[in-house]
Amino acid sequence: MVSSNFWDTEVWSLLILLGILLFSMLVANLLKKTITILRTSLIPTSVLGGIILLAFTTVYRLITGNIFFNLPIFGASGITTLEILTYHALGIGFIAVTMRPTTMKFNKERNIEIFNTGVTTVSTYLIQAIFGLAITILFSFVITDFLPASGLLLPFGYGQGTGQALNYGNIYEVDYNFVGGRSFGLTIAALGFLSASIGGVIYLNILKKKGKINFTDEEITEAINSEEIQNEDEVPMNGSIDKMTIQVAIVIGVYIISYFIMMGLGSLVESLKSILFGFNFLIGVLIATLVKAVLKYLKKVKIVKKEYINGFLMNRIGNFSFDLMIVAGIAAIQLDLIKQYWYVLLILGIVGTFITFFYVRYVCNKLFKCYVYEQFFVMYGMLTGTASTGMILLREIDPDFTTPASDNLVYQNLPAIIFGFPMMLLAAFAPQSTKSTYLTLLIVFLAFIVMNIILFRKQIFKRKQKNN
Repeated sequence: MVSSNFWDTEVWSLLILLGILLFSMLVANLLKKTITILRTSLIPTSVLGGIILLAFTTVYRLITGNIFFNLPIFGASGITTLEILTYHALGIGFIAVTMRPTTMKFNKERNIEIFNTGVTTVSTYLIQAIFGLAITILFSFVITDFLPASGLLLPFGYGQGTGQALNYGNIYEVDYNFVGGRSFGLTIAALGFLSASIGGVIYLNILKKKGKINFTDEEITEAINSEEIQNEDEVPMNGSIDKMTIQVAIVIGVYIISYFIMMGLGSLVESLKSILFGFNFLIGVLIATLVKAVLKYLKKVKIVKKEYINGFLMNRIGNFSFDLMIVAGIAAIQLDLIKQYWYVLLILGIVGTFITFFYVRYVCNKLFKCYVYEQFFVMYGMLTGTASTGMILLREIDPDFTTPASDNLVYQNLPAIIFGFPMMLLAAFAPQSTKSTYLTLLIVFLAFIVMNIILFRKQIFKRKQKNN
C-alpha cells in the first residue's frame, strides 16, 4: 500500500492552484478599486484576474522556456487541471442557476418578450457562426492544416463563454487534430469578454454624451434583504446541517446524476461520448429542472415540510463557479500554441464584436422599443461574454432592474436551449470533412433566415396583410 505524506506535492497541488486563481482575483479586484480606467472599463474581476495570470505565465514561458502551471508544485499537469476546473465549473454553475426557485408569473406580452429574447440569442449565435465559418474557411486555403470548421468556436466563445469554447475546442483538438484547439477557443472567449466590457463602456459613453442615458462609474452597493437568506418556510440556516451544505449537496448530487446519464448514453453509442460530455451543462440543466419539479411536488403533497432550496445561496454557488470558470479558462490559454493563428483570432474577435453589436442593436430597436438600451446592453453583454457580463452592463443604466430586461435574460434560457440545441449537433458534424463544413455553413445560413422570420413574424405578416 502506497501512502502520501502530508508534505508531498500531490497533497497540496490542487489547493495551491486554486489559491493562485483566487488570489489573482483579489489582486484584480484591488486594481479595479484603485485604477480608474479599469473601474470604468467594467471588465469583470475574474477576466482581469485571468489576464494577469496569462501575462505572468507568458513572460515566464519566454524567460524559462517552461510552462508555469506544469511545474512540479502543481502536480506537473496544472494546465490540464485548469481545463478540468473550467469544464466542471460550467456544469455546476448552470445547475446552481437552474435550481433557483422561480415564483414570477408573466402575462402574454411578457411571455412574448421572453420568447423573442431567446430567439434573439440563438439568431445571434447563428450570425456569429456564419461569419466565423466564412472567415476560417477562407483562411484554410492559405494556412496548412488549419481546421475550416474552427470558426464555429466564435459563437461558443462569444455567445456561450469560456466553458463551451473549451468543450468544443477540446473536441476539435482531440478528435480532429486541430493543434491548439483548446487555447484557440479560450482565446476567443477572452476576446469576447474584452469586447463586452470595453466595447460596452465605449457605447455607454457615446449614449451619455448624446443625452440618451444617464449612468455613473461609481460601484453600486446592494442592500440584502434578510428574507433572501432565510425565509420562514425554509430549513434553518444553522440546523443539524448547515444550509449552505444542503445547497452544495443538491448541486453536486444533480451533477453526479448527470455524469451517470452521460456515461450510460455514451456506452450505448460510443461515437457520441465526446459530444455528450460536451453537453455536461445542458444535461445538468435538464436534470436540475426535473429535481426541482420533484422537490416542489413533494412539498405540495406535504412529504417534504420545508423548502430546501435557497435562491440567494444558489446564486452565490453559481457566481463562484462562473468566476472560477473564467479565471481558470483564461489562465489555461497557451499563446505559443496559437501564435500562428493570431491574425485569424484578431479578425474573428473584431468581426464578432461588430456583427453582434449591430445585429443586437437592430433587434432591440425593432422589438423592445419601451426599453431599447436596457435590453441591448444585457443582450450584448451576454452574447459577447456571459449572463453576468450582461447584468454588469445593465446595472449601469438600470441599477434597480426596473425594466424587464433582467427577467428576459433569466427566463429566455428555455427557448434558447430548444432552438439552439441543433446548432450544438452541427458543431460536432462540421469538422468531419470539408464537405460537411460547407454544408454546415449553408444550414446555419438557412437557419438564421428561419429564426429571423420567427423573430420578426409580427412585422412580416402584418406587412403582408396590409399589402393584401
